[in-house]
Amino acid sequence: MKLTEKQRRHLRGLAHALKPVILIGNAGISERVVAETQRALQDHELIKVRLPGLPREERDLALADLAKRSSAVLVSRIGHIATLYRPRPEMARIVLPAGN
Repeated sequence: MKLTEKQRRHLRGLAHALKPVILIGNAGISERVVAETQRALQDHELIKVRLPGLPREERDLALADLAKRSSAVLVSRIGHIATLYRPRPEMARIVLPAGN
């Protein structure tokens, strides 16, 4: 799924008040973390992930891997916090604005 800048802004605004629901420790991205991320995305569609303790390059690779393995889109990353989005076609809670 590809998001336009307008859609990303909308999702960032919705995610502003959210707290991280996925905390990734020193073990990195395991199958259990992916499964928990998929469950959280199924429940909420838009979640925050906290990934402290890794250098920037490793953090970017880990977040890209988590997004790919959970079939989500990386909306934004600021520091150690990232926002992931995966729509639920059967019962969407979030309505994205039309693309630019």
